[in-house]
Amino acid sequence: QEHLVESGGGSVQPGESLKLSCTASSRTIADRVMGWFRQSPGKEREFVAVIAADGSRSKYAALLENRVTISRDNTKNTMTLQIKNLEPGDTAVYSCNAGLRSATELFGPAFQSIAQQDSSYALDYWGKGTLVTVSS
Repeated sequence: QEHLVESGGGSVQPGESLKLSCTASSRTIADRVMGWFRQSPGKEREFVAVIAADGSRSKYAALLENRVTISRDNTKNTMTLQIKNLEPGDTAVYSCNAGLRSATELFGPAFQSIAQQDSSYALDYWGKGTLVTVSS
């Protein structure tokens, strides 16, 4: 079963914008801190943005915060990422996460201690990713 499914990737030209979506298979999964991460060819996966379970708080990677916006619609179990002014360096597989990884980004490493005490916070769900290619 795919717990998280991403969509919206594709090939775009530099300067264009793109909207990525992530849909959770259940409310149980959607009712967590969620986030976007990306992995470019030959590089490690990196953090892009996260958003609190109730949408009240978000955090962005410093180098991207002027170009990306994360949002969520809990009535539809979905999360989106708007990226504007795309650059070739944005070419990557963008993956959706719900749970531990995103919560650690939002709340800091101390969240790991909470997860060790309560296994329900240690759950971590990933989508397969959607490819974004930026090229002229």
